[in-house]
Amino acid sequence: MEKDVIIKLEKVSKSFDGETVLDNIDLEIHDKEFVTLLGPSGCGKTTTLRIIGGFESPDSGDVLFDGKSVVEVPPYKRPVNTVFQRYALFPHLNVYDNIAFGLRVKKRPEKEISEKVAQMLSLVNLKNFEKRHISTLSGGQQQRVAIARALINQPEVLLLDEPLGALDLKLRKDMQTELKNIQKKTGITFIYVTHDQEEALSMSDTVVVMANGRIQQIGTPTDIYNEPVNAFVADFIGESNIVDGIMLSDYKAKFSGHIFDCLDTGFEKGEKVDIVVRPEDVDVVPVEKGMLSGVVSSVTFKGVHYEIIIDIGGFLWMIQTTDYVAPDSRIGLYIEPDAIHVMKKSEFSGMFGDYSSYSDELEHLSDVIDEEDL
Repeated sequence: MEKDVIIKLEKVSKSFDGETVLDNIDLEIHDKEFVTLLGPSGCGKTTTLRIIGGFESPDSGDVLFDGKSVVEVPPYKRPVNTVFQRYALFPHLNVYDNIAFGLRVKKRPEKEISEKVAQMLSLVNLKNFEKRHISTLSGGQQQRVAIARALINQPEVLLLDEPLGALDLKLRKDMQTELKNIQKKTGITFIYVTHDQEEALSMSDTVVVMANGRIQQIGTPTDIYNEPVNAFVADFIGESNIVDGIMLSDYKAKFSGHIFDCLDTGFEKGEKVDIVVRPEDVDVVPVEKGMLSGVVSSVTFKGVHYEIIIDIGGFLWMIQTTDYVAPDSRIGLYIEPDAIHVMKKSEFSGMFGDYSSYSDELEHLSDVIDEEDL
């Protein structure tokens, strides 16, 4: 059953100093959903969050909560709470008083406050931390206090603006799992902002990919990864080989000098397209059994697999495989029909997908290091 739409943005635009940050975006967010706004710096994701929270007003368009416009409603009157990257905890109050703050403002009875604080401490795995001072807590513990303080008022929606950005990698991974569990237990709609693709894929029910102030694609993590709509999404979500191709007919695509069977239909005959092949979806085979062949430029051991850069007719592909291959050797590549994803040409065509820049960056970095050693 389709969940109710709790928040709707209709044709929302916003500019700062004459520069368009949001360009006519439409977005529906459903009840009890974990939604992530994902994109690079400056794409408009935090501005979208701030408009939902009431911290910014759109230049044009409307923001609806449960079908009613809230554009004129201040943040404290909206059914939302926000957790920022800087947790904004009160340093002079202990853990208990930080979490209780919102209920005290509402003048709730102390017995009710005590019960709810205990529930929140249990929810965020901070039992017996009531009397601890904020300055004695780790970053991860402070973040849990900030989440508990935001959730105790039982908002319909919790906004989270890159809240894990200040944590180290292991703690960030732990907190990703924790946040997803908290969202499931409370049933509160979470709207989460990040530029971290792995974070978005592992936590979300729905991912909203943004670039240049516009929404590029909305879908489940699986949809976004397996069926990117354009070269930007394909490149931003994980590693991708993106090459120019031609659709010869339904189920037939030509790229890199070879005709491939694929699963795509609905393109014009002879239409120029972008082809995406994920590095993990390519099989390394002997040259004579390969659909394509190329020379190995570099091999990097990644623990679970090897990351291979291979030159195919002057275009550098990335392949991920558990089989070791030697640098400078010639290998064959075999690509199954379901590993080929065909996309329409877009404003992002030709901007991504060749790993020559990947190699050049490393070479440039070594040049800089050499100069510093001198």
